[in-house]
Amino acid sequence: MPWNSIMLNDGRSIPSIGFGTWKMGNGDAPISQVDQAISVGFSHIDTAQAYRNEAEAGTAIRESGLERKEIFITTKYSGLDGLDIKTSINNSLENLGVEYVDLYLIHHPRLATPDIPTAWREMEDIQAQGLVKSIGVSNFEVADLAILLASAKVKPVVNQILLHPYVYARQLPILEFSKANKIVIEAYSSLIPITSLPNGPVDAPVQSIAARLGVSMDQVLLAWAKAKGAVVLTTSRKKSRLLGYLDAGDIELTPEDITSIDVAGARGPPTWYNGWKRAALVGAALVIGGVTMGMRMGFGFGCYVG
Repeated sequence: MPWNSIMLNDGRSIPSIGFGTWKMGNGDAPISQVDQAISVGFSHIDTAQAYRNEAEAGTAIRESGLERKEIFITTKYSGLDGLDIKTSINNSLENLGVEYVDLYLIHHPRLATPDIPTAWREMEDIQAQGLVKSIGVSNFEVADLAILLASAKVKPVVNQILLHPYVYARQLPILEFSKANKIVIEAYSSLIPITSLPNGPVDAPVQSIAARLGVSMDQVLLAWAKAKGAVVLTTSRKKSRLLGYLDAGDIELTPEDITSIDVAGARGPPTWYNGWKRAALVGAALVIGGVTMGMRMGFGFGCYVG
């Protein structure tokens, strides 16, 4: 199956693969990379207030020549500079050079101040004002989602989370809760088993499947995330890889393929990682607790949360 759009619980739809701008910095690099992604066929651009490259993404989108309705834009409230949600979305719209975004997310539950229900009401307000089409969350655990849903008038349409085989078992309760509540999962960092945690248990089944199907290991991992029902977010500077990511939408894994990857992932990352993690956890926790920008833990290798 190709990367078809996925229906959201508010009646809108989202492209099931997106190009992310995290770690690109600003300046010419993100402009050229977003432009390249659009040129090869990506129609979903995922950025954030904290990435500090919304303006560059907006430049590339405008220069693509596509009509506004032809591109799906996601950005996130990251609590940057202590600004509130209403001010932040208006700043993001100005940076992006658009009148609305298709999807606006609270980047992390820690940023839902003074509390999740209050922050979510602000999200509902900006949706009612037409500044955003759909609203959702990122990095929310089951408990966070339960608090939100208890008072929400509008359900979040997505929860964007870390999802790869080494964290699948841990994230499964979030996937199950989200499915029960018709919240789509967006998966980031699905390629970590081969980009940041190579030579672990997941390598063997992924290599075997890739060889059998005549595809690459990264394509297999994206197909695995797709098989979990997730919208897949990825990125690359290389045109050939982007084309391969799009082609991965045609890969159909068997139930046995998926199970073999799940089982390998449940064994945990390569042994060298455990020592590194013990050394890094204290520093990472201080970052999370001390400021509004932190690290996504759990074999995520310090991805931004805003």
